[in-house]
Amino acid sequence: MSRTRSAVVAVVLTGLLVGCSPGEPAAAPELPERICWNGAFAGSDVSPLLPPGDEAKFSRLAGRHFVLTKELDSAICTLYIDGNTKFQARATRRNFAESIEWSSWDRTDPKPLDLGERGIIWSAGAASYFTCEPAKNPNSPGRYIELMITAHYAPDKSKLQAALPALMKEFMTYAQRELKCPEG
Repeated sequence: MSRTRSAVVAVVLTGLLVGCSPGEPAAAPELPERICWNGAFAGSDVSPLLPPGDEAKFSRLAGRHFVLTKELDSAICTLYIDGNTKFQARATRRNFAESIEWSSWDRTDPKPLDLGERGIIWSAGAASYFTCEPAKNPNSPGRYIELMITAHYAPDKSKLQAALPALMKEFMTYAQRELKCPEG
């Protein structure tokens, strides 16, 4: 191999190895100070739950106002890392508490989460709901807000499990304030 080609190969390999030094774990992309809608979460709380990557982008829905005006309205914030969904927060308005159903997570053996009316934590996320406006009778609608957070491919599952209760509490406080619901 010529000296010129050897030098070019060495430069290319060096460029490929930058950021992969032994003992230095790859990092998740840096996030803004506050993320989702108009600041539901601290970026510094979410960042440690993300896998490494080069580019973080939010869905265009993440910048919308946090408004749930009718049954099944949803507010969704999706964070993509290198084009793949890695973090998502979703709030959905329900008219009846009985319509909130999480049996699809039963096979994941979820742990209870003591937040709101009821909550659960599973390996990659958490869900909870609270009453914003109770139904006046069994046949009249109320306003029940279902919250869900998922973090796909978190590098440290124990950190994720430890962080989910606080993130859900932060999300619930934000939702109650934005939707003008009584705390409780």
